[in-house]
Amino acid sequence: MDAAEFRKRGKEMVDYIADYLEKIDKRQVFPDVEPGYLRPLIPDCAPQDPESFEDVFKDIEKIIMPGVTHWHSPYFFAYFPAASSFPALLADMLCGGIGCVGFSWAASPACTELETVMLDWLGKMINLPEEFLAGKDGQGGGVIQGSASEATLMSLLAARTKTIRRVQSEKPELTEADIMGRLVAYASDQAHSSVERAALIGGVKMKNVSSDDTFSVCGSALKKVLDEDKASGLIPFFFCATLGTTPCCSFDKLLELGPICNKENIWMHIDAAYAGSAFICPEFRHFLNGVEFADSFNFNPHKWLLVNFDCSAMWVKKRSDLTGAFKLEPLYLQHHHQESGLVTDYRHWQIPLGRRFRSLKLWFVLRMYGVKGLQEHIRKHVRLSHQFEHLVLQDERFEICAEVVLGLVCFRLKGSNELNEALLKSINEAKKIHLVPCHLGEKFVLRFAICSRTVESTHVKFAWQHISQLATDLLKTWEQNHHQQ
Repeated sequence: MDAAEFRKRGKEMVDYIADYLEKIDKRQVFPDVEPGYLRPLIPDCAPQDPESFEDVFKDIEKIIMPGVTHWHSPYFFAYFPAASSFPALLADMLCGGIGCVGFSWAASPACTELETVMLDWLGKMINLPEEFLAGKDGQGGGVIQGSASEATLMSLLAARTKTIRRVQSEKPELTEADIMGRLVAYASDQAHSSVERAALIGGVKMKNVSSDDTFSVCGSALKKVLDEDKASGLIPFFFCATLGTTPCCSFDKLLELGPICNKENIWMHIDAAYAGSAFICPEFRHFLNGVEFADSFNFNPHKWLLVNFDCSAMWVKKRSDLTGAFKLEPLYLQHHHQESGLVTDYRHWQIPLGRRFRSLKLWFVLRMYGVKGLQEHIRKHVRLSHQFEHLVLQDERFEICAEVVLGLVCFRLKGSNELNEALLKSINEAKKIHLVPCHLGEKFVLRFAICSRTVESTHVKFAWQHISQLATDLLKTWEQNHHQQ
């Protein structure tokens, strides 16, 4: 394909994507395929001779689309939102076109410098304390990771290195292995599984701290487990607080937890993967109070801030804590500006060496929506979740299982877990909308997350009528079966 054909085909692809997104509500949200559907549809081996773009293009609808779950459909209410917008898509094209691999400042100065400035912009939008910003001569700063899982892992590994060095300076007779065997990381029993996975990869013990009846961790619960562990000779070193948990969007009590972590020399990382975007709205910023006690903080603009995946924003108070744990300087990666103090080499902030020019997506979206446009997007989703909550509360067969704060509603039929499992099964088998469940305490609960950029009140009403009708049908058959028994 030469540049002339690329121009022509590029325009066709843009039209195809625009049509796909404009008419996505006409597609069934969840695919009708069985595992292994794709293999028989394509040849066993790559072709020896080149094929035409037409051949490839016509296979998109034939082979790919039948197996796609349409995350951007207004009938997709599962997981959490995956952000998407036209400015971000265009920026992604430019990122692919420039095609730099920005592991160091010298590898592409604009790639590094735009990221540093964009993370300062974003930090200011959520009113992050000054010490988390790079500014002209700050000690902190932000970086774009691939996901919140990576941000948690990076902070845990940095905390591990920092603690080992501190303990060895206090007790030189202890080897690194002695200390490693005694390290413990902590998170809420509501925290995302990626926190536990970070501890597995980091080779340290992980303990869950019990959440209260609002599914939040408070200071006393953390203090209790810390006191027990210290008494038995363990070394607490890392706590991951969650703002907006995956099951029900609950918030750990930072103002209680932060001072404890600071006093005990424990690195506090804050995972606000979903909820963090909402902090650009002044009415939700109070959930971040206490961030001043944290060592690192992360949220995902690629969830709720209209920036396409992947774009996970992470800030550290002291970037030397992060880079000190991972810095290796082979000759082939060195450059003559690296000691200037003005230069960030992001390879020291992340797991991979290479990185894409992801800050372009942030730059395009922040400029073309403005803070006000992004605030309106968040507020619309929050309004729609309260609309759904209101509909649920009007039906006495149902109950709301956790406070509705942002764009997530946790609800269920009053009754057994089996009944609710059957309801979810009938919802997802009908394939008109898509939901996923969670466990809250002993209860099997349905999660209704406002996800799509294009979702409107009509889609929420449709979803509720559909759920309500399926519940009526289900309760009828359950009663009949019950009478027969």
